Amino acid sequence: MAELAGKIYVIGGFGPGTGVNEEYDPLADTWRKRADIPQQVDHAAAVSLEGKLYVIGGFDSSSGPVASVWVYDPLTDSWARKADLPTPRGALGAAVAGKKIYAVGGRGAMGDVGANEVYDPISDTWTARAPMPTPRDHVAVSAVSGKIYVVGGRFTTFARNTGINEEYNPGNDSWTSRASLPTPRSGIASAVVANRMYVFGGEGSEGTFNQNENYHPASDSWKAMPPMPTARHGIGAAAVGNRIFVLAGGPDPGGSQSALNEAFTVPDSDKS
Repeated sequence: MAELAGKIYVIGGFGPGTGVNEEYDPLADTWRKRADIPQQVDHAAAVSLEGKLYVIGGFDSSSGPVASVWVYDPLTDSWARKADLPTPRGALGAAVAGKKIYAVGGRGAMGDVGANEVYDPISDTWTARAPMPTPRDHVAVSAVSGKIYVVGGRFTTFARNTGINEEYNPGNDSWTSRASLPTPRSGIASAVVANRMYVFGGEGSEGTFNQNENYHPASDSWKAMPPMPTARHGIGAAAVGNRIFVLAGGPDPGGSQSALNEAFTVPDSDKS
C-alpha cells in the first residue's frame, strides 16, 4: 500500500485475486479497480517516487521469497518489470530518501535478513549498503528528514516480537540505535505527518493490537496516541494531508482478512 498524487493504492495480499490493484480517493471516499499487478504477491513493500509506484519483493503463493520489482504508472494504468531485488525477501520495509528507494530487512529463504539495498530508478540498478544491525521481519519503515527508521517487527515468529528502533543515515551509510517502540509488535504499518512517524496495529501471542504510537526523531521520544477503532495486523498505512488511512489487515493473528478503512486525523499539537 502506498500514496501517490493524493490517491492510495492497495495491491496484492492474501486470498483469492491477490494481484488486485485498487485505488482509493480520500476526497471523494470512493474506490476504483485498476490494472492488476502481473505477479501475485503478499508481504511486499510499496513506495511512490516521481509519479510512479514501486512494489518490491514479497512472497509468492507457495510462501517463497521473491526478488521481483514492479513499477506502476497511474497515467497509463500499466505495469513494467524492473531490476530484481538482490536479496529475495518478503515482510520487508521500504522508504524513499534522496530520490532513491531503500529496501530493508525482511525474511529470505534462510530466515530473517538485515539486507539494506538501495534502488536508483534512473539507472534501474541496486546497490548494497550497510546492513541493518538487527535482522527482523514484519517491520515498519519510514523516512523522516532524510533518515530511515526501521521499527518493531519480529524474529521469525510473532511470539518473538521486538520494539527495536534503528535509524539509518544514507549520507554516511551508518546505523544508530534509537528509543524503542513502547509496545513490541509485528505486522505493523507506519506513516509520517509533520516529521513524526506513527506506528499502527500489529499482532503477537496475546492477539492483535490497536496501538497507535507516535515517534518524534528530533527528541528521540515516543507518545501514545488514540488507538485504532479495530485491532488488526498485516495492514497498510498512508498519509494524505493531516490524515492517515489504515487499510485492510487481519483482525485475528495469522491469515485473517478485512476490508476496513479507518482514518486517523493528526492533531494540531503534533504538527510543530
